[in-house]
Amino acid sequence: MAEQSISALIWSTADLLRGDYKQSDYGKIILPFTLLRRLECVLEPTRDDVLTENEARKNLGIPMEQFLTRKSGHSFYNTSKYTLTKLMSDPSNISQNLESYINDFSPNAREIFEKYEFTAQIDKLNEANLLYLIIEKFATVDLHPDTISNHAMGIVFEELIRKFAEQSNETAGEHFTPRDIVRLTTSLLFSTDDDVLTKKGIVRSLYDPTAGTGGFLSSGSEYVHELNPDATLVTFGQELNGESYAICKADMMIKGVQVENIKHGNTLSDDQLGENKFDYMLSNPPFGVEWKKVEKVVKAENAEQGYNGRFGPGLPRVSDGSLLFLLHLVSKMRPKREGGSRIGIILNGSPLFTGGAGSGESEIRRYILENDYLEAIVAMPNDMFFNTGIATYIWILSNNKPEHRQGEVQLINASSMGNAMRKSLGSKRKFLDETQISDIVRIYGENAAAKISKIFNITDFGYRRITVERSLQLSYFPHDADKLESLQNDKVFVKMKELGAEILTALGAIESDKIMSRTEFKNELSKKMTSKLSATQFKLVQKHISMHDDEAELCKDSKGKLEANADLRDYENIPLSEDINEYFAREVTPHVPLAWIDEKKRDAKDGEVGIVGYEIPFNRHFYEYAPPRPLEEIDAELETLNAEIMEMLREI
Repeated sequence: MAEQSISALIWSTADLLRGDYKQSDYGKIILPFTLLRRLECVLEPTRDDVLTENEARKNLGIPMEQFLTRKSGHSFYNTSKYTLTKLMSDPSNISQNLESYINDFSPNAREIFEKYEFTAQIDKLNEANLLYLIIEKFATVDLHPDTISNHAMGIVFEELIRKFAEQSNETAGEHFTPRDIVRLTTSLLFSTDDDVLTKKGIVRSLYDPTAGTGGFLSSGSEYVHELNPDATLVTFGQELNGESYAICKADMMIKGVQVENIKHGNTLSDDQLGENKFDYMLSNPPFGVEWKKVEKVVKAENAEQGYNGRFGPGLPRVSDGSLLFLLHLVSKMRPKREGGSRIGIILNGSPLFTGGAGSGESEIRRYILENDYLEAIVAMPNDMFFNTGIATYIWILSNNKPEHRQGEVQLINASSMGNAMRKSLGSKRKFLDETQISDIVRIYGENAAAKISKIFNITDFGYRRITVERSLQLSYFPHDADKLESLQNDKVFVKMKELGAEILTALGAIESDKIMSRTEFKNELSKKMTSKLSATQFKLVQKHISMHDDEAELCKDSKGKLEANADLRDYENIPLSEDINEYFAREVTPHVPLAWIDEKKRDAKDGEVGIVGYEIPFNRHFYEYAPPRPLEEIDAELETLNAEIMEMLREI
């Protein structure tokens, strides 16, 4: 039977659920029942052998799994006497018998139903007098491998997952990536390796640390299968959400994949695939989600392991952990000598530019760019995801770039592409069709400058932030009422009591209203006081009754060097391709002749003056100036509008 027909037949089960279940909850029933029926059909040829083996060995007190899996011919088994058809022979006990049937699966299969919280759904269906009807419906669906292959069954299950995710679009984006985005990202990831993937007997691995319902893993498998049916793509993944993990694992089990490679848990705090390295990696981590819950573990790994761990380059701010997933993926790359790895990850806009020089985000970008991992970034249209309409970007990375891409990064602006959907799905209002996906992949493959494609050297995104100091030049106003009031309201000055009173008296006794020399002011103040002020106390007085004055005397320290005015301190970001002294002489000195560079502020890694930073100002590179309309045109439009308004007022 055609895959679409089977999918429609299973989907028609929803008719039985209307009224008792919300549309968004249909998947909690149909997906596990589809899995149950498929597993039952797969195990049918060896079912009697497994039951016989179990009966013969169950009282020996030995682990049974290796014997039963060998008899079943699969990585899972079931020792129950029940099938869906046999369950219907005892309607009064159908709920208890179905639970017994589920519990007799091998642990790896039973876990999926537990994550679905399937027992609770069984009870609810039974109370609504729907359980028998649902079992009857699925017992008639032929999902035997002779009827529908593992690959085809995977497509059916993937279609069901997609439908249910769209039905619950208010949360779908957390665990499900739209199909068009998955297809594009997968195509970009694999497109340059088509020659390798078409080789006979080729084996490659694919990993997703935020697997969700397994969309990327399924799409990767489909891509490779379409390219080369003889190729083997071994899939790995980890997912935090229990139900999404169950769906992903079920999808893998339906396809005959080793489900032991799919893990449940938080990837950042509990990487369950340890030292594994992968050929390909795909991920759509949550956008703008804080990592406070795992902050302690992540910071400990960063401090204790440094570059030997996953987060050596740096840590982003706690409010957005998407760059942590990027570092995690980079740590899973195979060494270049073993063929290297390729990564496709979907991120929002903040990882492009958030954080100045020296920040965690900038240092992560620096690590990625200076190691020449970044191949391309593709800007997507807005409104492409179920639960957000923000700008999104696909990053493609590799630690084994082809020669013509080395030292360069391609930016592709596909933000103007996309078609309007006939009906919005949550925030998803646009989609990419196959032609647009092919065009983007082609532009990426050509790696040439065009209207929506630009090529940059990696150093084009780097800069040095230098600290610009200006000389301290102060004028003092000992009689200014506002400044004296400010001094007297200072909490530190209030605590000075008698000394404070003496300072105020001394200030009042100074004859000049304005003194343009610190040395002169200090001498005048000292003459009027019997007490001697400490350096800290003098700075307190200076803070309130002085102000910067370009005409005032230059302040110097005890060694005769100019002192810097911290309030006038500024910073300049100088492109890495430019000499900082030449830039300073050209851009700063003509405007502020007495300014200088603080050469103590040096980069921690290269020791040069200035802190190195990296950002990728994507929109700036594709900005197109649109001149304002002529004044005559605007005036004419205003006159027309005024005339329309006056006509409406006359009618009123």
